[in-house]
Amino acid sequence: MHRSLLLPAALALSLVSAVPAFARSPAEELGFSTKALERIKAAMAREIDKGTMPGAVTLIARDGEIVHFEAYGFLDAAKTKPMPKDAVFRAFSMTKPFVAVAAMMLVERGQLSLRDPVATYIPEMKAMTVLAEKTDASGKITREAVPATRTMTVHDLLRHTTGLTYSVSAPFPELKDAYLKADLESRDGDLSPEEFVKRLAATPLAYEPGTRFEYGLSVDVLGIVVERVSGKRLDVFLEDELFKPLGMKDTHFQLTPDQTARLADALDTDPQKVDGWKWVRVDQDPGKRYRLGGAGTVTTAQDYFRFAQMMLNGGELDGVRILSPRTVDFMLSDHTLGLGGSTAGTTGPGYGFGLGFGIRRQEGMAVVPGSPGDAMWAGAGGTSFTIDPKEDLVGVFMAAAPTPRVHTRMLFKNLMYGAMTE
Repeated sequence: MHRSLLLPAALALSLVSAVPAFARSPAEELGFSTKALERIKAAMAREIDKGTMPGAVTLIARDGEIVHFEAYGFLDAAKTKPMPKDAVFRAFSMTKPFVAVAAMMLVERGQLSLRDPVATYIPEMKAMTVLAEKTDASGKITREAVPATRTMTVHDLLRHTTGLTYSVSAPFPELKDAYLKADLESRDGDLSPEEFVKRLAATPLAYEPGTRFEYGLSVDVLGIVVERVSGKRLDVFLEDELFKPLGMKDTHFQLTPDQTARLADALDTDPQKVDGWKWVRVDQDPGKRYRLGGAGTVTTAQDYFRFAQMMLNGGELDGVRILSPRTVDFMLSDHTLGLGGSTAGTTGPGYGFGLGFGIRRQEGMAVVPGSPGDAMWAGAGGTSFTIDPKEDLVGVFMAAAPTPRVHTRMLFKNLMYGAMTE
């Protein structure tokens, strides 16, 4: 017979009430294993020891509550400064979702439509040409610029179906040469918005607009559309309409004096550091050249979490509404079904593209866990994020490590989803 049955009832009850109930951690209450979350620390330590990166910051939130937020390793290439949680990172292409949101804010206000030709706002781009293949009598294939037969629209800018590309990923060698010669990415000089679109208009497209996903300068052009429609410089518009309202105090197009000591640097041994770091110059006056809507901001893990959580919440955070829920649903839908091209270089297989975000199409086909409809993107400097509406989940990974960026973003997703228990 159990001992409590031999005790007076009142005494037995008092003993039972004195036994503390098993307390679950906040992470466990939200469906995460505390022990499994500790694996992230071990994995980051291994990568730092291997020389993958100097350090990293990782953040995971569910139901709007942060369940994991840690910093590892070092801030600087020399590995002398511990990585702080509020480290500042070059966002590179994680700037693109900001500009996509800015454009959709103007759509909601009736100032812009996805159906609008880009030339409505940038007349310089009215008569674009496209590279066309020709085969001569000997069977040799050549390409020449011919007038484009399709009109580039604002929709094309948002989903990267303009036919614009990047020099590093240009599908044809003559196009790569043309991009570098014209310095379209403003790597060697400071192109004004006017000079940028002038040179871009004189450069052939890789493909007819509206036919193929081709990652490139589309969002940089979209940033100029936002400027011309709103009457504000892109950096000012985003500061006034997005960053300040969401409390993103460390997200800007120019590094502020108080951020300098917190700026994360890549290892000097990283082969892609020199070119990429030169391209996004954080000390650049944003009024001097076009605002690099596709790459030009700096941010922190916590700031980017606030932006991602706003999208997960259907366009609202802490009582501040940025977009309507229907607009967010529209943005986080696949807009590239049936078109050529692939997002796999950034997302891995199994993803299409919405308006500013890569969108997972189905359960299978991908190389990391996730959910149909999860949204993600990443930066060439080593940063990435995931928004999973089905799981009410946000994950942010920040590192200054351009060369191994695909490895680290997939590693983090495996660790994040692997720590979930429900």
